[in-house]
Amino acid sequence: MTDTATMAGLDPATLADVLRLAGSTGFDRILEQIRRTGGCADPIHLQGSVVVRDKQTRHVLHHYSTDTEPSGRLRIACGNRRASRCPSCAWTYAGDTYHLIRAGLTGDPAKGTPETIRDHPRVFATLTAPSFGPVHNRPGNRPCRCGTHHQEDAPELGTPLDPDSYDYAGAVLWNNHASELWRYFTIYLRREIARRAGLTQKAAHEQSRVSFGKVAEYQKRGAVHFHAVIRFDGPDGPDSPPPPWATLDLLTDAIRAAA
Repeated sequence: MTDTATMAGLDPATLADVLRLAGSTGFDRILEQIRRTGGCADPIHLQGSVVVRDKQTRHVLHHYSTDTEPSGRLRIACGNRRASRCPSCAWTYAGDTYHLIRAGLTGDPAKGTPETIRDHPRVFATLTAPSFGPVHNRPGNRPCRCGTHHQEDAPELGTPLDPDSYDYAGAVLWNNHASELWRYFTIYLRREIARRAGLTQKAAHEQSRVSFGKVAEYQKRGAVHFHAVIRFDGPDGPDSPPPPWATLDLLTDAIRAAA
């Protein structure tokens, strides 16, 4: 047993537990739950029951209880987007996001987005935080301001060059209010679009729509930044062409002004 466990990279107690689980009567159902969670590293364990009844007759249409599950629990994926917490769920989220953004750029009739949106003006914008103080970085082939050529996985990357003068409070406030800053950006963007088109906001809204697809990420310094695809559509959304005044240059200028 010890030699087998060593070859498998497991300690004997863990291997014995794996063998016990594999030989249990509920193993097939456990394996099915693992497949359904996509191999989630930290699944959520649910306990309880669900009863679905007909609203009029009160007849039971469906009944489910975790009492019938192995160990009396149902496992569902944690859904965490951070690869450091759950690589499987983070990979699924990244894939879903990719296909969603791609559909918004090239169209996908299966997702209800016509291929004609390829001709709609759109901008890929990156909105970043201001500087809260210089940090250790890798500026191309040049050394960092500290004089060191840092490796890609250097732990000091993103940390302040001068901790005493770094604006930690500003960095924390930026992250805390990032979602609200994005909301205000979308409000000001519509104002800037209307102003450049020489229209009221109501008139601009009646003639066009602005669609957004964004992803929030952390920089090495720990500050949230947004990658966003911003697209002009017609008054009926993706199915209608934008008006002649809704140009790429107008959208670009409005984005810069709103930011």
